[in-house]
Amino acid sequence: MTDETGFLDPRCSPSTLDRYSVRRAILGALCDQLPNFHGTVLDVGCGKMPYKSLVLAPPSHAINYIGLDLKGNIYQKPDVEWDGRKIPLADASIDCAMATEVFEHCPEPKEVMREILRVLKPNGLLFFTVPFLWPLHDVPHDEYRYTPFALQRLLSSAGFEKITLRALGGWDTSLAQMIGLWVRRRPFSPTKRKLLSAVAAPVVRFLIRHDQLPNKFHESCMITGISGKAVKAGG
Repeated sequence: MTDETGFLDPRCSPSTLDRYSVRRAILGALCDQLPNFHGTVLDVGCGKMPYKSLVLAPPSHAINYIGLDLKGNIYQKPDVEWDGRKIPLADASIDCAMATEVFEHCPEPKEVMREILRVLKPNGLLFFTVPFLWPLHDVPHDEYRYTPFALQRLLSSAGFEKITLRALGGWDTSLAQMIGLWVRRRPFSPTKRKLLSAVAAPVVRFLIRHDQLPNKFHESCMITGISGKAVKAGG
């Protein structure tokens, strides 16, 4: 979904079964972090900036939002353009940063994390999400699917501290997401897709409603994606 409503008010309907669970989970994770946002927030890979109004409203304490994205991206002109490697902002000039569904598109993710760390002020917060169970997208610029262990290692190596990682969905939401993707994106005739989507909608709702997030990332744990936060050390 490309309109802002799909990001800020995700609804489960036969036509949104492929993206409802992920939009819902990302929005929930971001809302949990809003009280920790303050000052200037840098949105890395901002796209159409769907979360700008949310970041600039209570309970967030942010007073300025900067959308950062590639020059000539398919969405819209950002506030600040970059080359995907070097952020054209001064050291320690940003209070908080966010990167929703961005790191999977970075050929050198640790270098990007280091750049975010560089522009953050001491004690600055980074909030991010990454997919785990998702089809190839933005081909050929789809680079990685991360485990929590890889993220922990990359963020630590980049210099971040106080790293917290959480699953965006467990076994039941994983199944719901796959059902939604299957009925909405597998090649079908329009008639068959409409019928299957109508049948699948209550199943998807049921599964998401009964999902249980894992308390820790253990053997045979199934997740849809990961949200996280990390902090730059104080000066």
